[in-house]
Amino acid sequence: MNRHPLILGLTGSIGMGKSTVAAMFADAGVPVFDADAAVHRMQGPGGAALADIEAAFPGVTGESGVDRQALGAAVFEDPEAMKRLEAIIHPAVAEERARFLAEHRDTDIVLFDIPLLFETGGEANVDRIVVVSAPADVQERRVLARPGMTREKFAAIRARQLPDAEKCARADHVIDTGGEIEHARAEVRRLIACLRREVGE
Repeated sequence: MNRHPLILGLTGSIGMGKSTVAAMFADAGVPVFDADAAVHRMQGPGGAALADIEAAFPGVTGESGVDRQALGAAVFEDPEAMKRLEAIIHPAVAEERARFLAEHRDTDIVLFDIPLLFETGGEANVDRIVVVSAPADVQERRVLARPGMTREKFAAIRARQLPDAEKCARADHVIDTGGEIEHARAEVRRLIACLRREVGE
C-alpha cells in the first residue's frame, strides 16, 4: 500500500491557469496548500516574515505589512537581493507546508500549489508533478490583460521561470488549459479518480 497522503505538486508558468486548476482540485475535495497565499500571509499585517524582511530591506514594511511595490523594486532586477528574500521566505513556507501536511495526514491525496516548483527544487518534496500548460499565444494574451503588466515585465518574469516545454517534459501529468474550462475540469477529475484508485490499491 502506498503511503498516505499522496503528495501532488502543481506548477505552471505565469498565465497558464494554475490557480484555476488548483481551485478545481479543491472543489473535488483535494486539500490544497497554496504557497503564494502562505507568502501573502507572512508579508501581511503582523506577518511572521515582516521583521526579517525589514531587516534585510529597510523601509519596505509598515502597519499594513510589506509594501509589495517597494519590495519588488528592491529585488526584481537584483539576483543577489532576490536570493536574500528567498532565504527568508522559503524556509518559512516549508514550515507552513509541514503543518498543513500534518493536519491532512489521514487524507488520500493532497496538493501543493507551488509556482516555482522546479526552480526552487520543490520536486523533491512531492510524489507526483502536475504541470498546467497552454499554448504560448494563449499565455501571452492572458498575462498582458493583467492590470499593470507590460511586455517587458512579462519577459522578465518568464526569464526566471523554467520554459513550459521543459516543465511538461518533467511532469508526471499535464493539464491543458488552452481550450474550454470544462475540458480542463474533466482532466482534473479523471486524474483524481485514477490516483485515488492507485492509492487505494
